[in-house]
Amino acid sequence: MTAALAALVAPVLLLPLAAQADTGADITWSVTPADQSGPDDRGVIEQQLDPGASRGDYLAVRNLSRTEVVFALSAADGYYTANGRFTMLPSDRESVDAGLWIDLPDTVTVGPNATVVVPFTTTVPEGAIPGDHAAGIAASVTSAGTDASGSEVGVESRVGFRLMTRVTGDIVPSFSVTGVDSAYDMTWNPFRPGSARTTFTVSNTGNASLQLGGTVGAGTGSAVFPVEGAPRQELLPGESRTFAVAVSDVWPTVFVPGSVDLAPTARDLGDNPVAVSPGSASAPLWAIPVPQALVLLGIGFIVAALFWRRRRFATALDRAREEGRAAASHGAASSDPPVRGADDGFGSPVPSSPTPEEVSRRARRLGSGGSSTESSS
Repeated sequence: MTAALAALVAPVLLLPLAAQADTGADITWSVTPADQSGPDDRGVIEQQLDPGASRGDYLAVRNLSRTEVVFALSAADGYYTANGRFTMLPSDRESVDAGLWIDLPDTVTVGPNATVVVPFTTTVPEGAIPGDHAAGIAASVTSAGTDASGSEVGVESRVGFRLMTRVTGDIVPSFSVTGVDSAYDMTWNPFRPGSARTTFTVSNTGNASLQLGGTVGAGTGSAVFPVEGAPRQELLPGESRTFAVAVSDVWPTVFVPGSVDLAPTARDLGDNPVAVSPGSASAPLWAIPVPQALVLLGIGFIVAALFWRRRRFATALDRAREEGRAAASHGAASSDPPVRGADDGFGSPVPSSPTPEEVSRRARRLGSGGSSTESSS
């Protein structure tokens, strides 16, 4: 894949394949891999060399401007940025690896609307470590510009491509996952799950480039990494990169188990797969079900209120029954005949009702012709 490269003395700015520099006269150019006759269909140069071996190749610089331009040519160590784009070290940083293996002219002069093919040579040192080594080759122009403080600075604009050299030997792809951290994003709708955000760092601990892929899980949810449509994530040997993956449909179950499961792939220069052992790391998180707890608390209050109201009603009903029984007992007691010889409350004896014996005796008297009238003093 062709990489676009540029530099502003210290920072690096990415430019499209055909770059334009503001130098007073519009300058637009491109740099691509080539053969002796001109640009070819390669976007990246890939080569496999033994330690101590050399190989020649070509690049093409095309000047799309109306004036002749002298382009500076350079090579430097390559790397991937945090967003997965390939670039090369800026000119104020020294290379320590494959950027030092490339020998090419310092400059090339290209006429208006013309293309020049430039040969270069890659030489691998005797003690080079087996595996993949990345570099970039660029053509640049320098123009005047100003920095944030208004001071005049030189602006170096670069455009180029990637060159990958695989040094022969034992190819051992491997990786590690560290710095795993997960956090829960709660939703206040108690009937919908929330989401989790998991961050982790992947380090390429082997000597082959890795294309990363896998899944991140959290409780009832999972997410594919990288997401569909996102740029592929490639990691060069020795590189580390931190990723953040969002996982949806995660229910808050207080403690939510989670994991990062990666299955990277590696390929040789013939585009044949190289076996890479998958790996995983635990990524649990705490997810307190606050909305659900509030709903359950509200239901509890309603049930408690209904229970309390029912008990209060039952207590009032029992009290009413007791009062009814007491009133009935009092009414029965007040309707009983007074006791013979009892006081009427005013000091006078209350006449008592005749007993059955007295009634019989009086009946016998009336039947014998005697007087039935009794006097009382």
